[in-house]
Amino acid sequence: MRRIAPDRDQLLGTVAEVFREHGYEGASLALIGGATGLGKGSLYHFFPGGKEEMARAVITHIDGWFADNVFAPLRDSGDPLAGIEQMLEATDSYFRSGRRVCLIGAFALDDSRDLFAGQIRDYFGRWVTHLAGALVRSGRRPDEASELAEEAVAAIQGALTLARAASDLDVFSRALRRSRMRLGLPAKI
Repeated sequence: MRRIAPDRDQLLGTVAEVFREHGYEGASLALIGGATGLGKGSLYHFFPGGKEEMARAVITHIDGWFADNVFAPLRDSGDPLAGIEQMLEATDSYFRSGRRVCLIGAFALDDSRDLFAGQIRDYFGRWVTHLAGALVRSGRRPDEASELAEEAVAAIQGALTLARAASDLDVFSRALRRSRMRLGLPAKI
């Protein structure tokens, strides 16, 4: 019986979860193959550059999701506060209310960081830039907006780490709630 080739998005999602669980160095081709159901030959067919190409493709895939669901609302919303609200909701959803590690953040801390430094810097830079832009459009001074944007992204990333370390998902929820207030959004009821 002929095997059906996996959907690329699904394949990237599975590979991403292996990287989330084992890190870049610990994610062997055997682990990736076991998770995807593909042998080494099939993995190299999809990713001729091996594990590094897989990681780059995963980062690009995640970045694309954030570009569509986080950065675009910040950049394009006619109501900047509504765009910020969409950013927070999408972020909460993507990170499953603190249950999911930020893989790009994990790569930034991993020994492999230098392999992906440009992609990582671009991802976080665009997040801060688009959030700062929305804050400026909502009436904040540019210097204040930049600081608040950097603070909010750092709070989200730090809360993901702290929630996991403390086994307390409420850490992430509390950080989002504080970010909402700092960014000028009304309290959620």
